[in-house]
Amino acid sequence: MFEVKQSPIHGRGLFATEFIPAGILLGNLEGFSVDDDGPYVLWVDGVQGFCVTNDFKYINHNNNANSAYYDDLTVVTLRDIYPGEEITHDYRGDDKDTDEEMVFDDMLEPA
Repeated sequence: MFEVKQSPIHGRGLFATEFIPAGILLGNLEGFSVDDDGPYVLWVDGVQGFCVTNDFKYINHNNNANSAYYDDLTVVTLRDIYPGEEITHDYRGDDKDTDEEMVFDDMLEPA
């Protein structure tokens, strides 16, 4: 469904290998809780750090993201994603986000 390869956005990225429709569960973020910021760390409610250890750590930032992370640690597509397209997430979040969406807080470390 997806693979890791060099990204024009930054470092490595996660790319679709087949068509993925909007609303599809891509999988679950895997990792462990941490107290400090660093590469591949996201923050739940700006308080609890979570270091992602599976391939989802390679999802790069894009203001017009095509996927979202949620508090239950799922990654879901927001729109159709085409083969060869990079899977992205908006690290900033925005006013449209639900309370359940998880975002990276000022975390623009290399992927």
